[in-house]
Amino acid sequence: MRQALLLALLSLTLWADAHIFVYHRFGDDRHASTNTSLTILKDQFEFFKHNGYKVIPLKTLNRALKNKEEIPDNWVVLCIDDSYKSFYSNALPLFKEYGYPFALFVYIEATDRGYGDFMSWPQIREASKYGEIGLHSYAHKHMVSMSADEIKEDTIKAKHSFVKELGYAPKYYAYPYGEFDEKVKQSISSFGFDLVLNQNVGAVSDKSPHNDLDRIALTGDVPLKPKLRIKYLDALWHSPQSYPANGKLNKIHVTMPRSISRAELYISGGEWEYITVKEGEFKREQLTPLTKRRTRVIIKSGNAYTSKIIVKE
Repeated sequence: MRQALLLALLSLTLWADAHIFVYHRFGDDRHASTNTSLTILKDQFEFFKHNGYKVIPLKTLNRALKNKEEIPDNWVVLCIDDSYKSFYSNALPLFKEYGYPFALFVYIEATDRGYGDFMSWPQIREASKYGEIGLHSYAHKHMVSMSADEIKEDTIKAKHSFVKELGYAPKYYAYPYGEFDEKVKQSISSFGFDLVLNQNVGAVSDKSPHNDLDRIALTGDVPLKPKLRIKYLDALWHSPQSYPANGKLNKIHVTMPRSISRAELYISGGEWEYITVKEGEFKREQLTPLTKRRTRVIIKSGNAYTSKIIVKE
């Protein structure tokens, strides 16, 4: 019994997980909350280069997930959301210098209408020579507040413009603001994207669902080493599924590997607390007032994370 438990715990530490990181603006001090300085970006690139990490294109990870292949723990995927002009002007030269591929997710309306802070279609076509291009919606709205029909209309419009300008259909989609619920997830999944990416804390393993891949934000001066230690926790969230109408979280129900008997729980606005997991199942029925419009519920076991984001409409 003791040996079996030790082997189970050892397996948790040996999971081979890739990491997807997401950026927004680069070298743009006007917007500190979404900006990464070029000095920090270069330091991160140097760390990858000299510590055995392999920055891969998203298509390589996509192929491995499709084929149910083992995911090496030194794989890193770099994403850029919103297609701000600062990526093209400031960061793209550094990506080219290091030969690092990327996935750029385009806010289509901003480019179609020529909003000044965003890349033009010619700039996106130029960037596509060095990385992959994905979809980040048409109007970049809070999709949880949209109907299923509105979400589909937005996506159809975005795909039409994408195909018109780039000549091929997008394979990847990233949720605006990283926000989604089951309605949004099902609406976007109906379009058959190869991969759909969120913005939850976590890593990617061969068990990761292709339509719900975790990405870790690297905005500002974020310590990189702790992020690279994060592992994937294979868990199924039964509840919560959506933001409670009364603003109080009354139930959490998650199943996970039976080898886990103790974990930690975090709810936005609170503090980490230890929880007991019985035979791979955690249940709690307790009223927890939610103080934020967007709430993250996170469970971790060691360095392995799973999380759920719930957003008030």
